[in-house]
Amino acid sequence: MYKIMSAGPSEVRENVRMARSLPCTNPDFDPDFYTFYHQTCGKLERILHSDRHQALILGGEGILGLEAACASLTEPGDRVLVIDNGIFGKGFADFVRIYGGTPVLFHSDYHRAVDPEELRAFLENDHAFKYATVVHCDTPSGVLNDIEAISCLLDQFGIMTVADSVAASFGIPLDLSNSKIDILCGGSQKALSVPPGLTLLWVSRRAYETMENRKTPIAAFYANILNFRHYYENQWFPYTMPVSDINGLAQAVDNFLEDPDVFKRHKNIAEAVRTAVRKSGLSLYLDSDFADTVTVIRVPDGVTDEEILNDMMTKHGIIISGCFDVLKGKVVRIGHMGESCRVPLVRDTLRALQQVLESHGISLTCNLEEEFLAALKSC
Repeated sequence: MYKIMSAGPSEVRENVRMARSLPCTNPDFDPDFYTFYHQTCGKLERILHSDRHQALILGGEGILGLEAACASLTEPGDRVLVIDNGIFGKGFADFVRIYGGTPVLFHSDYHRAVDPEELRAFLENDHAFKYATVVHCDTPSGVLNDIEAISCLLDQFGIMTVADSVAASFGIPLDLSNSKIDILCGGSQKALSVPPGLTLLWVSRRAYETMENRKTPIAAFYANILNFRHYYENQWFPYTMPVSDINGLAQAVDNFLEDPDVFKRHKNIAEAVRTAVRKSGLSLYLDSDFADTVTVIRVPDGVTDEEILNDMMTKHGIIISGCFDVLKGKVVRIGHMGESCRVPLVRDTLRALQQVLESHGISLTCNLEEEFLAALKSC
């Protein structure tokens, strides 16, 4: 078995695996399952401090939430602002087009977070948008955007916010009560450390009202968020829910709630990794605005990303990530999120990375493992 240190999915704790093996009921007819689902969603609402959003669990990998948000809000001809400061940020435009909307991109430097004042200047010139999309942690680059502040700015111009927090939620603090986010998208397989297969959504009352007052029907069924709004009162799901997946998710939510140091652990480990990388002579892709769930390292001259990834797997049994699109071949990524954000796993990953690089003639100026552990002591 490989150690999973990629930018998602992440390692899975044993009690989550065991929860997924519990006896399986029929979720369409079992009233206890509706209660269990409802209670688990209630915990998700409390974790993000929101009494203005309904949390939902959908059967489908995290990208389903991004598409569902766009499918449910977009009508033909709607102008949608796509905040583009990363590969995933840019990708929202595809979903907008699929459902008949017109995406307008606000371009920002991929090396840093979105500057609210630059965005404000753009909006003062053009703010005729139904909603905007923004990514919390754009995983390919590891940049972290302040989606609470961005959503409040957008709201000043009457624009709703769809935010992708798949790679940030549960590893980086987020308070929906301090935001104007209308649909927040999360996933099971990142910092929550559940196997891939579930989308998490937090949907505001304003988003539901917008869906209900559409002039045209939502052009989807599986990606229609509105189908879920009254699931508990009606004791009806629009499709059969994946019971075993949700059992595992519920256990992972409890694991999160029982870990008071979860955010501190992510922050300390991320900072220690970045310190070690800098001291070694390797280069980080970003100079600032780092997410605490992933570290993105430029591939040094003399080796390729494929060689690094292959040697990490075949010689050390560790999976890390490469990248794609404009970053293809240029960076490798270490995920330290959820159950993968543990000192022994990160230590082993850095030790292996150094050995792989040295085997290709890349000399580092320090010992990655030792510098990482030293940096942790000062956190």
